[in-house]
Amino acid sequence: MASPPTIFAPGRRAAVRRRMRVAQARADAPRYILEDMADDVIERLAFLRHRPARALVVGDWTGRLAVHLEQAGCAVTRADPVPQPGEQPIEEERPYPFGDFGLIASLGTLDTVNDLPGALVHIRRALAPGGLMIASFPGAGSLPHLRAAMLAADGERPAARMHPMVDVRAGGQLLQRCGFARPVIDSRPLDVRFGSLASLVADLRAQGLGNTLASPAPPLTREGFSRAEEAFKAAGNADGRVTERFEILTLSGWREG
Repeated sequence: MASPPTIFAPGRRAAVRRRMRVAQARADAPRYILEDMADDVIERLAFLRHRPARALVVGDWTGRLAVHLEQAGCAVTRADPVPQPGEQPIEEERPYPFGDFGLIASLGTLDTVNDLPGALVHIRRALAPGGLMIASFPGAGSLPHLRAAMLAADGERPAARMHPMVDVRAGGQLLQRCGFARPVIDSRPLDVRFGSLASLVADLRAQGLGNTLASPAPPLTREGFSRAEEAFKAAGNADGRVTERFEILTLSGWREG
């Protein structure tokens, strides 16, 4: 079997996540993307009336979902690709060192693995029979104004500055290919207003959404960044603020009992 292409650099991915942890130490740090993902998982579990006895929560550095599950009597293992005290280390492209979970929730990490099908197979194998997987991350359609600004910055010779992203159709195919029962794939918008391109970039970095490409483009020149700023500003409303969109993709599926 051919190895998956190396799109993302594991070292850069870890560095981005470590910088995010430092930024999140500030009380006013933006964390709306992960909070939205955690709240959505909580709503889905309530709708499905799924009450797992054991759960694995990956990537929830806010603790929002883990605390909710623990308050419901669930034994929660917290894990992260770059673990902090109280979290287990996890390599999502390798078999998990633990298993038999009634729920595995992965928040905001699977969009930067090189072997996404393999990572999903490892999740399915770590589920107990009848267990549920829910994975959320930014998907295709996210950051349209930032993408347009980067194209404007590079002019006639655009560089690879943005991550490739999974869309709804590809997500559904992945779940079926990886053997999940009753697969469900959906996408929802999260709109956020920004006063400048710099404020958007700062929010992305603070939430661990920086560039982790294995072959990153050269840094923007001062002239290039000025073109990007102008293009971003041109997308603004009458008040000068730009409404940027994050498309949150959610994959869910069960391991057959």
